[in-house]
Amino acid sequence: MAKHSFDLIVIGSGPAGQSAAMNAVKHGHRVGLVSDGPRLGGNCTYLGTIPSKALRHGVKQLMQFKTHPMFREFGDVQKVTFQQLMKHANHVVNEQGTLRADFYQRNHVAIYEGTASFVDAHTIEVQQGREKTKLHAEHFMIATGSRPYRPENVDFAHPRVFDSDTILGLKLQPRKVTIIGAGVIGCEYASIFGGLGCKVELINPSVSLLSFLDIEISESLSYHLRNLNVRCRHNEHFEQAEYHDDHVITYLESGKKIKSDILLWANGRTGNTDKLNLEAVKLKANSRGQLVVNDHYQTGTPNIYAAGDVIGRPALASAAYDQGRAATNAIFDTAAFSALQDIPTGIYTIPEISTIGLNEAELTEKKIPYEVGKAFFRNIARAQITGDEVGMLKIIFHFDTLEILGIHCFGDQASEIVHIGQAIMKQKNGANTLQYFLNTTFNYPTMAEAYKVAALDGLNRIF
Repeated sequence: MAKHSFDLIVIGSGPAGQSAAMNAVKHGHRVGLVSDGPRLGGNCTYLGTIPSKALRHGVKQLMQFKTHPMFREFGDVQKVTFQQLMKHANHVVNEQGTLRADFYQRNHVAIYEGTASFVDAHTIEVQQGREKTKLHAEHFMIATGSRPYRPENVDFAHPRVFDSDTILGLKLQPRKVTIIGAGVIGCEYASIFGGLGCKVELINPSVSLLSFLDIEISESLSYHLRNLNVRCRHNEHFEQAEYHDDHVITYLESGKKIKSDILLWANGRTGNTDKLNLEAVKLKANSRGQLVVNDHYQTGTPNIYAAGDVIGRPALASAAYDQGRAATNAIFDTAAFSALQDIPTGIYTIPEISTIGLNEAELTEKKIPYEVGKAFFRNIARAQITGDEVGMLKIIFHFDTLEILGIHCFGDQASEIVHIGQAIMKQKNGANTLQYFLNTTFNYPTMAEAYKVAALDGLNRIF
């Protein structure tokens, strides 16, 4: 085999690219990977999931210190800045980056640094500076991820205007922040800045926050964001911004004007496909730079596959990782292929949210008889010990069969707690019912005990 010829070339080193490359190598195939920079791990590691969640954890710890009864006697904690918290976040980012690079080295994946563009269905050109290298492969995996959507009528060159990538380099100490877009990223940063003591204006084009959530969870999020000095302006749309040396004025289509220290644009993302020369392989991205794939992550060109943010929803790092693995199974080991199902959603607001399965509105629309069991964290001993008493676990189950239809959790460790319910929902032969939680002994005190409390509450509603 020629030096620059491979069974699979992966374009992008984020979660989808990493899992695709590792899986193909484990199947005994020669794999090359193209990264647009020297750091391996993609935007997930350096600009998205890892730094934002590490930042959020620091803010949450700061809030706990300020509010926990045990610490009040120690006096006020010194004011902590955004930049100080980012130092810890950057430490985690560097650790993760080193780990990712080691994966590729240990598995002998050939790494090419530069910008990839297709020449034909079996050839790409990688350009780094003035140097160009042609690579050949039987199959390609596009895992180039996404970047924040930037409308032309917003001046992102202004020092007080940011997107979800550039906000990580914030040097100012804002007192008031305007966030355009109340999706997952917008809500997460609203809780981060609110937790730091900033006043936050969250501009939401919808009538409620994160409308895909169970309505009870969405309402709980709205309530607790208000407690963090976050003002949610629903059904409002951005019109334009006026830029000044020490502030930004945001104009809404409704005629409202908002003055703030900085403006954070968090309204959508765009797939990184514009430099791939897709025309050469008869592919075309949609208006948001995303590629259409079939159930096996195959594009319209049979030997080219795509996974991760570049194919759109759910646009989660966890899903991207499994998509990359599934796609390479579709290429090299079809017997092992398994389509992704029942993907949990983790939203790292303060408090955090995680859900899997159907919510009440969806079950009502489907006319499925259901009942609900709830456990409020204020009544759980472990939550009382840690001081994280905000939140609840909600189990939705079939009224007749007791089959678990949905798990919805709001509060501390929600993204961990949900996986217990997920595991039971996947069981076969009638083992996926509320009865499991009634017949299982949980350690005490733990947050997992909430499942038994919720199950008992649900059972009391039908008997």
